[in-house]
Amino acid sequence: MINNQVKGDIDRLWLDFVTGGISNSLIIIEQISFLMFARMLDMEESQHERNALRPGESSHHFFRVDQQTLRWKNWSRMSDGEAMLKFVRDEVFSHLRILGGKKFAFCEYMKNISLQISKASLLVSVVEQLGKLPLGNTNTQGDLYEYLLSKLTTAGIHGQFRTPHHIIKLMVELIEPKPSEIIGDPACGTAGFLVAVKEYLRKTYSAPEFVETLEGDSKSYSGDQLELYQERIQHGMFHGFDFDATMLRLAAMNLMLHGVENPELHYMDTLSKIFPEKFPAIADGDKGGLDIILSNPPFKGTLAEDVHPSLLKIVQTRKSELLFVVLILRMLKHGGRSATIVPDGVLFGSSKAHLAVREYLLDRNQLEAVISLPSGVFRSFAGLSTAILVFTKGGRTQDVLFYDAQADGFSHEEKCLENADKDLSDVLIQYRRWRNGESEFSDRTAKAFKVSAADIRAHNFELSINRYRETRHQEVKFEEPKVILARMRMLEVEIQCDMAELQAMLR
Repeated sequence: MINNQVKGDIDRLWLDFVTGGISNSLIIIEQISFLMFARMLDMEESQHERNALRPGESSHHFFRVDQQTLRWKNWSRMSDGEAMLKFVRDEVFSHLRILGGKKFAFCEYMKNISLQISKASLLVSVVEQLGKLPLGNTNTQGDLYEYLLSKLTTAGIHGQFRTPHHIIKLMVELIEPKPSEIIGDPACGTAGFLVAVKEYLRKTYSAPEFVETLEGDSKSYSGDQLELYQERIQHGMFHGFDFDATMLRLAAMNLMLHGVENPELHYMDTLSKIFPEKFPAIADGDKGGLDIILSNPPFKGTLAEDVHPSLLKIVQTRKSELLFVVLILRMLKHGGRSATIVPDGVLFGSSKAHLAVREYLLDRNQLEAVISLPSGVFRSFAGLSTAILVFTKGGRTQDVLFYDAQADGFSHEEKCLENADKDLSDVLIQYRRWRNGESEFSDRTAKAFKVSAADIRAHNFELSINRYRETRHQEVKFEEPKVILARMRMLEVEIQCDMAELQAMLR
């Protein structure tokens, strides 16, 4: 957990970009990421130098002997701002572009990057402030970047928006991932779900004696019980795909700062024909697949072409929100689990494609829960209503838990201030009770209730909570109009008397 001082430093850094003429939040975060990476390479090089004790071993890792001027510690001290700007633009960024394949996955996404800062004064200020951030503290660097990403309000080129952290956290806790499982997101954006899984595992697999209490009663978890899984965590556990190179760069940086240096991140449209050809072991659950998928796919409308035929066999549509549900089921292993965000139209749309997807989900898989999210969860889509679908691949649905989350614990003002009514924690409680068979959930006037698959089939497979919720009506008694009229006449008399008294006082 970062303190208010660090948050203030990031806020000032952000303000410098805006006042310096760069207001697009994607560009700001991307430029900060590049410069942060330049500093981290220098830090990694210094660590490598300290570790290179064996005779004959080179102390150089990212920078050759003739490239030492490219290290952060050297060029960041330049007194001439114009000289720094030219050097960083022409030399430092050129070096970053050719680092592909060296230790960090982030290196692979540095091709064609460029410095968007054109003012020397802005670059000098940004470099000075980045030099103060605690990037060497592994306990805070991930939180630092998450705070930076929380400022992301501009959409990506395909309409992606960041999923709020508290919604991601809920979805991870609903699925309860294990360190032996393979986790993926077919539209990963900035890798918020993958990062949240990593943090969930670190918290869950920490011995109590290694949990440290920090400032403000926040906790730092060691993840000491994950030691046997470290190689798997670094190589092969996390898989993310996106068709926006900017998002992949942010995802790689996000995971790297959370301790995953080499995740499997790929530039790919997972709905396309080429996806199963390039990644057969991931794209097809029968050939491998994933244990867990957590996702908030972009709702980018209708696709023109290039959809893989295996998806169209199940649902004849070009609507991405429907295709992604089918894709996720295809990517999961038999018994694999998913929590996926969908727009409400998926739940009650009446087209043949909508019906086909819901029928496939219900009759050939196990739909476990439909959690309606509060309106306004996604600030960038103020009018969009969404829900979380929780399901397991294979089997057949018996009953479905519905939950109406009317408040998520945050107002949807710019500051996301906490409020008193928090439904999300109760969602997790009720879902676990449901899974453990602790309650009948038969009261359809409650926030959480069950509906049988037979009942859902009888209603055209509709999954809207309003279709099944029952409203408890209370009889309201009103006074007779004559009584109300008599009371009004008495009030009129009192008013007239009061006015007469005031008139007498003015004489």
